[in-house]
Amino acid sequence: MTRYADFHRRSIADPDAFWAEQARLIDWQTPFTRVCDYDEPPFARWFVGGRTNLCHNAVDRHLEARGDQAALIFVSTETQQERVYSFRELHAEVQRMAAILLELGVKKGDRVLVYMPMIPEAAFAMLACTRIGALHSVVFGGFASVSLASRIDDAEPAVVVSADAGSRGGKVVAYKPLLDEAIQIAAHKPARVLMVDRGLAAFSRVEGRDADYAALRARHLDAGVPCEWVESTHPSYTLYTSGTTGRPKGVQRDTGGYAVALAASMKHIFCGNPGETYFSTSDIGWVVGHSYIVYGPLIAGMATIMYEGLPIRPDAAVWWSLVEKYKVTVMFSAPTAVRVLKKQDPAALSKHDLSSLRALFLAGEPLDEPTAKWIAESLGKPIIDNYWQTETGWPILTICNGVEKAPSKFGSPGKAVYGYDVKLLDEQTGEELAEPNRKGVVVIEGPLPPGCMQTVWRDDARFVNTYWKSVPGRMVYSTFDWGIRDEDGYFFILGRTDDVINVAGHRLGTREIEESISSHPNVAEVAVVGVADTLKGQVAMAFAVLKDPSRAATPEAALKLEGEIMKVVDEQLGAVARPARVRFVGVLPKTRSGKLLRRAIQAVCESRDPGDLTTIEDPTALQQIKDLVAPPA
Repeated sequence: MTRYADFHRRSIADPDAFWAEQARLIDWQTPFTRVCDYDEPPFARWFVGGRTNLCHNAVDRHLEARGDQAALIFVSTETQQERVYSFRELHAEVQRMAAILLELGVKKGDRVLVYMPMIPEAAFAMLACTRIGALHSVVFGGFASVSLASRIDDAEPAVVVSADAGSRGGKVVAYKPLLDEAIQIAAHKPARVLMVDRGLAAFSRVEGRDADYAALRARHLDAGVPCEWVESTHPSYTLYTSGTTGRPKGVQRDTGGYAVALAASMKHIFCGNPGETYFSTSDIGWVVGHSYIVYGPLIAGMATIMYEGLPIRPDAAVWWSLVEKYKVTVMFSAPTAVRVLKKQDPAALSKHDLSSLRALFLAGEPLDEPTAKWIAESLGKPIIDNYWQTETGWPILTICNGVEKAPSKFGSPGKAVYGYDVKLLDEQTGEELAEPNRKGVVVIEGPLPPGCMQTVWRDDARFVNTYWKSVPGRMVYSTFDWGIRDEDGYFFILGRTDDVINVAGHRLGTREIEESISSHPNVAEVAVVGVADTLKGQVAMAFAVLKDPSRAATPEAALKLEGEIMKVVDEQLGAVARPARVRFVGVLPKTRSGKLLRRAIQAVCESRDPGDLTTIEDPTALQQIKDLVAPPA
């Protein structure tokens, strides 16, 4: 144990020596010759000259010492399936999948789009891609055709790996029709589609394009596909994240830096040891699923649980039954899930033996104090908040108990993590706010540490223009979040500076939802804002101006039209992006120069003071919204 302050200080003052040490946590085929090349800010190249492979570090290197130990534990309360794969069995399955992808024409550097439910074949596909030097691009299974098509066009995959269907709450969601429609819409046509047939939904095949996974797997049972050793800077994957414009950004991740960052985080943050079990309740469609379902735990030699189902089905004790059964030591979930559990019978939390569990980590959205206190008292375990982004790939702020034990503070994700030079800047002047309890924009001074995004896929200019800001003498990366830091160095996150909202841990661009709603033939104009919600953290609320207001002249007609508009969003973006309400107004509040007053709309929806309205063109516009959202007398 060393003092964390010294550990963090060294990571910033002497990053080359610090990260060279951490790099010893993974295997390298060829040693790196330079730790960090930051000759062209803000582009950082980590472990230059080194050659490694993500799949080797996650699977192959464990075969000798723990080949028969559990590696991937699949549990579905949707299909009542449970299957444990040892590292040796996982190794065999990944090689079979890699052989199939090679047969379908995938080469090093090609993209493979993965549109899958939470089933083992999704993990096999991801690991197989990194094994052969291809890039995977996982799209969340809840996304609809238009969203999927935009990602197909951006990634230009050679192959799409998908399944007949997913299931949620006992309801089957057919994937194949959505995929077929997306490919029809997309300009780029993938050469092949690999289908995993779960037997949940009948589907039609496209002759010459669609291949059957089971049939191809049977041909490659004895496949031996060696790892393709790639440059440390070789991209491992792209993952799309919503932004302030409708077009999603492909976050591009490297190989060596990511492997080192995850290995170090498993040791210093999550305190996970080989032979133990890690349970992240996320989905592989999100960054947590990449870092802490598939890669992080496996790199650390841990078993990882891949769970398909809800936290309350068949009952609210299902997660805790898995903790007991598989002796989970580290668990990672989201505040929304905890708020869902809070509404259930409290007895569910004491039905199972949780003695193996050391800590519950929560991230994805702000963790409110009442929720944190409730789950901490109910479980009798440390609750460790952490804050990060798709772009960073691993935590920016948390408590690093693997370095020095430290208390958590309710409402705070913790202190700056080693490698991150986190600062608060005045939004107007760019001046650093060094003294405590000053509100500013949370920024990271470049270079970003290993594991963070390299760039936006095929768009270096967008990477620079979106995220980076020049301040005197240096470049800083903006998180687009407001924050304050107290006198003990603990940060508190206060919300977004842009138009991205956080619904139950899912990051959604309000502009994306606005564009979808605007495509309804009767919508002339729309504003979408994120509004605080006790269960989901935030929900999207839409206010639309109609071309023909008579279509919403009665409460019944308005409700019917609202349903129509929500259906459009469902079809284009998926249910995850559906607004909580669509309200109809005569005019939207704008400044005299025509800028939408989104923050004022949000404040009114949350019963807060909308602040300075001296620039508003028509004060009645805001009053109209106030009247609509006012609670009944």
